[in-house]
Amino acid sequence: MPFDPKLQRAIMGRFATGVTVVTTGRAPNFSGLTANAIASLSLSPPLVLVAVEKSSHSHAYLLEYRSYAVNVLALDQEPLSRRFATPGPKEFGDLEFTTATTGAPILAGTLGYVDCQVVEVLAGGDHDIFVGEIVAGEARDGQPLLYYRGKYARLAEE
Repeated sequence: MPFDPKLQRAIMGRFATGVTVVTTGRAPNFSGLTANAIASLSLSPPLVLVAVEKSSHSHAYLLEYRSYAVNVLALDQEPLSRRFATPGPKEFGDLEFTTATTGAPILAGTLGYVDCQVVEVLAGGDHDIFVGEIVAGEARDGQPLLYYRGKYARLAEE
C-alpha cells in the first residue's frame, strides 16, 4: 500500500528549513524557483544538490544550461520567495542581480549564494536531483527566512 502523500507532507512539514531561490540560465534567458529541497552534499569536492520537480519551468533550463545558483534568502525577502514559488516563467527585468562564474543570476540582498556547475543528474520520483560542484560563493550576515509547517517563520529573538 503506498504511503499517504498528505501524511508525508505533514510529517516533513515539521522539519524547519531555510528558503532559497535557485536560479539558472544565461542572459537574457533566466529561470528560477523557490526551493527548500537543497542540501550540502560534500566538502571535497564541494557539492550541493537541489531537487527539482520534472514539470517545473526551471527543470528544462537546468538541463540545458547545466548550472545553477542557490541564493539563501534573508528574513526580509519573503516577497522574493513568493514570487519564485509561482509556476511558469519568471521576470528578472526589475530585479537587482549579478552573475559569478556560470552566468546564473546571483540575487542582491541574500545571506549568501553558491554558484554551481551540474556534474550529475539523478532520478528521484517526480523530481530530478541536480548535483552541482560549487565554483563560486559568498556568505553574508543577517537573519534567515525559514519555512515550517507550510508557513514562513523566523528565528526566536535572543
